[in-house]
Formats: sequence, structure tokens, C-alpha cells
Amino acid sequence: MTSPDRVDTRRGTVGVVAFIAALHVLGWGVLLVAVVPAGIPLGAGDGTALVTLGVGLAAYTLGLRHAFDADHIAAIDNTTRRLAERGRPASTVGFWFSLGHSTIVLVLCVLLTFGVAAISASLADDSSALHTWTGVIGPTVSGVFLLVIAAVNIASLRARSRSDAHHGDHHHGGPVLRLLGPFERAVDRPSRMYGVGLLFGLGFDTATEIGLLALAGASTLAAVPWWAVLTLPVLFAAGMSAFDTAQGAVMRRAYAWQPDAGESGGRGIRNRDVGAVYGVAMTVLSVVAAVVIALVQLSGVLVENLGLGDPFAWIASIGVDDLGLLLTALLLATWAMVLIATRRPRSVSA
Repeated sequence: MTSPDRVDTRRGTVGVVAFIAALHVLGWGVLLVAVVPAGIPLGAGDGTALVTLGVGLAAYTLGLRHAFDADHIAAIDNTTRRLAERGRPASTVGFWFSLGHSTIVLVLCVLLTFGVAAISASLADDSSALHTWTGVIGPTVSGVFLLVIAAVNIASLRARSRSDAHHGDHHHGGPVLRLLGPFERAVDRPSRMYGVGLLFGLGFDTATEIGLLALAGASTLAAVPWWAVLTLPVLFAAGMSAFDTAQGAVMRRAYAWQPDAGESGGRGIRNRDVGAVYGVAMTVLSVVAAVVIALVQLSGVLVENLGLGDPFAWIASIGVDDLGLLLTALLLATWAMVLIATRRPRSVSA
């Protein structure tokens, strides 16, 4: 019999997929059915169909690329890992995170579209108070969150190791997990990641977000109808939510997976050992990535705002742009190798 929790999880997943599909239909539908046929110019385009489609594709591609930003991947992976370990639904962590992040972009585009002069001027001026404060708040929130979720995962891994060493005796995680209890309660379900994504989005200084806002701003200056301009943040949100959601769902399966240890004999023992190593390896990869990204972000804030030198300047200079893609590739490769190593051999008939 299907449990109520499983039914609720399935309904939630169906709702998420439907919402992402609706974003795609709305964004591409309005672009193809209304904007392109009317010859409305988007960005700095001239209104021709090919150029307008290119601008729409650029907004969508910016969303796809933003989904693989290193801080996105680290936040989603580490939160997914912890929720999966606690037996909580975790497959929609990426969706809620991306939805919160997209909200900031959408609000800024709405303000640009309706001609809020102060926002336009502040976005254009790198030294404005808006850029200064968001340049501090966004990376600081991101860095602190990644350090805390990394600490939670390390503490839970140690607690699990002690439990295994004592033949399954239950451990509550020690003082670290108790200290971080309020944090865990604040992010104890996927929907709570909406607020995290919202806070991450306050640091809207990445190239992808600046590119999208530039497209929206250029469209506004060209007196493009508001509904046409807003297809750009919708397409951006569609691309980012699709890939962040897929990332979270896949990693939910990867973190929850364990090799079959129910077989008799040496193979069952071997699978249990492999499963233990697999769990440690997946956690360590995610935690190390989170810590590195957090240190780079926080060091950048200190260097830019307090003028600190080495070692902070050196840490801040470390390139982590592609670390999200690298982390995803390493985690999936680890999962694939363990799947192959623990695969049940086919029986050979005489």
C-alpha cells in the first residue's frame, strides 16, 4: 500500500514538472505567437524574426548557464544530501531554490520595464549603493549558508560513522548538530529553499544576470510593450528551473542509492563496504566544493570592501566558475562507477 508521504511527494513532483512546463509554454508561446509575428524588437534587435528569436534564446541560455553556477550546485547538492539522509523528500530542492532566485530577477525586470528610474540608474552604475550592498549581501549569505550546510553534513557523517562503529547504536550527532539544530529546522523541507534562493539572488552581479538585465533594459529603452519584455525573465526562469530541478532530482537518487547488501556470502559484505565508502565519498566531494566556494566568496567580500591582502586576495582570485559543472560530473561519475562495481553478474545457463 502506498504511504501518504509517498503520495504527497509524487503530487509535489507532478506539480513542479507542470509549473516548469508552464514557464516554457508561457515564455516561448508569447515569444513565438505574439512577439515575433508583431515584429517587436527585443534587446537591441531590429524586430526581425531571427534576431528576436536569438534574444529569446539568449535569455533562456543565460538561465541554463546560471543553473550551473558553482554556488547553486553546492547549495542544492549539500541540502539534498542532508534531507535524503534524514528521510525527508528532497527531489524538489533545486526547483524551490531556482524559483526563489528567479523571483529577484523577475522583480528587477518588472521595475525596469515600468521605468523605475532609480533602479535603471543604479543597475547601470557599478559604484552605486545598490551594487555595493548587494555585492556584500549576496556573496555573504551564499558563503555562510554553504559553510553551515557543509558543517552539518560533516557532523552527520561523523555521527553515522560512530553509529556504525558501535554496531548500529544511535548517536544524535554530538554538540555540532545540536548547535546547528535551528539551521536544520529552518531548512527542513524543499520549499524552505525558496528563501535561500531569494537571498542568493540578492547578489545579482554575475555575468548571466547582468546580461539578462541588459537585454531587458535595452528593450525598455526601445519602448517595447511590458508584456513582451517580461518574456525574457520568464525564459530565464524556465531555463534555470529546468536544470536546477533536474540537478536536485538526480542527486536525490544518487545520495539515497545504496548497493544491494542483502545477498548472502562475500558479495553481500563487499556491497556493504562499497556502500559505506560510496556514502563517504559523495559527502566529502560535496562538502569540499561547498567550503572552497564559500571561502572564495567570503574572501572576495573582505578584499573588495576592507582592502585585505593575502591570503584573502589569493583565495578570492581562485576561479570557481566551472566548479559547479565539475562537481556534478564527479558525483555522477562516482555513482556510475559504484553502480558498475556492484552490479549483479548475469547467471550463465549451462
